[in-house]
Amino acid sequence: MDDRYCLLMRRELSGPLATPLWPEGITVQRYAPQLAGDVHHLMQQGYLDGGGRVPDLDTWRNAFQSDAEYDPQLCLVALEAGRVIGVAQCWTSAYLKDLVVDADARGRGLGQALLQQVFVMFAERREAWVDLRVLEDNLPARRLYDSAGMHVVRRERVP
Repeated sequence: MDDRYCLLMRRELSGPLATPLWPEGITVQRYAPQLAGDVHHLMQQGYLDGGGRVPDLDTWRNAFQSDAEYDPQLCLVALEAGRVIGVAQCWTSAYLKDLVVDADARGRGLGQALLQQVFVMFAERREAWVDLRVLEDNLPARRLYDSAGMHVVRRERVP
């Protein structure tokens, strides 16, 4: 079997940060338990595109909400007409765990806006940088992260 690799990427927060430009009709709120089903569904769809998997709803919700690094203020949910179309799930360690945009909502700048909001959010918390991991072969995600000023820190084998 071929080995798969991911990249640890980082964005320093010491310089000026871009203001998020939200696509028209998008509202953003923090994660709330009543959104769990819709957020979970979007995560499942995103992992199909980007590799990996998401466990069933109850397992995911329990793991997500009981994680020591969980803070609902660090999970951004983008909605359009009341429908969840984007999620940026972060941990308190200034780590972006998941960034997912609904396939039908891509190409409108939502991923870039969510990413910029994550940078602003952690800069306000006086963090020095934001890290994330992305599969090496997930080229659309890598292009987004590169365009936002992230750089590769190291390459890691996926266990």
